[in-house]
Amino acid sequence: MKEQERINYERIAEAIAYIRQHFKAQPGLDEVARKVHLSPYHFQRLFTDWAGVSPKKFLQYISAEHAKQILKDGRATLFDAAYETGLSGAGRLHDLFVTIEGMTPGEFKNGGENLSINYSYAESPFGPLLVASTAKGICHMAFADDEKKALSDLQSQFPNARFRQMLDLIQQHALYIFTHDWSRLHQVKLHLKGTAFQIKVWESLLKIPMGKLATYGDIARHIDSPNASRAVGSAVGGNPVAFLIPCHRVIQSTGLFGQYHWGSTRKTAMIGWEAAKTDFAGAAVGGEG
Repeated sequence: MKEQERINYERIAEAIAYIRQHFKAQPGLDEVARKVHLSPYHFQRLFTDWAGVSPKKFLQYISAEHAKQILKDGRATLFDAAYETGLSGAGRLHDLFVTIEGMTPGEFKNGGENLSINYSYAESPFGPLLVASTAKGICHMAFADDEKKALSDLQSQFPNARFRQMLDLIQQHALYIFTHDWSRLHQVKLHLKGTAFQIKVWESLLKIPMGKLATYGDIARHIDSPNASRAVGSAVGGNPVAFLIPCHRVIQSTGLFGQYHWGSTRKTAMIGWEAAKTDFAGAAVGGEG
C-alpha cells in the first residue's frame, strides 16, 4: 500500500506540474490523463480522491490569477485576524494548535549534545516524510524522497545528538494534521534550533491562515522589520519543519508562487490542497443554517 501511495503521489505531482506549466491553455481532462498514462476516468477518480476536487477545479485554485487575487483583496495581510478565522471540522486552522519553543543557547551551540532525538518515516498527501522529535516537541520534518539523504540532513543539523528510529506520541500527534479533525488534535509543540530572528519569522508564518497566502514583505512588516524582506526570505527557506510551519504559504509580491525547499510542484500542490479544504469546509458551514 505504501508503494502504491507513492506511485499515486508521483502521478498527481506530474499532473500538477503539467497543469501549472500549461494553465494558460486550460488543458482538458483527456490531455492531462494522457500525460500521466491513465484513462480519463481513472485519472479523474484518483485526482479527486487525492485533492478533494476535480482536476478542473484544482486548476482554478493554483492559477496565478488566484494568487494575485488573494493579494489584491487584502486577504494576505490578515495576520491579526488569523486566530479568529478558523472553520469547524477539517477546515479549522491547525495554527491554533502549534507553538514554538526555541532551544537554549547551549543546545543551539553544541549541536544537540545532550539531546535524544527519535525519528521515523511516514506518508503524507504530498509524499514521504521524515519526522523527528525531542522530549519537548517536533524538531524536524522534511519530505524524504531520498530517505538516506533526509536522515543525513537531519543528523547534520544535530551532529552531537543521540538518534533512535522510533515513532513516538509527539510525532503521531503532528502527523494527525493530515488525516484527523484538527479541532480534536492535541496541541503540537515544536522544539526548534534557530536564531531569535528565525524563530520570530517562523512564528509569523504560523499566523497565515490556511487557504491564504502572504508575501515576504508582509512577513517583514508583521515582525516590524519592513526592510528585511531578504533576511525574511532566508529564514523562510531555512524552515526545519515542513507543512506544520507553513512556509509554502509565502509567495512573491508578483503573485507567482516562487521556489520551495522541497520542490515547486509540491508547493503548488499544498496551496491547492489547502484552498480546496477551506473552500469546501466553508461551503459546508455556510450550508448548515
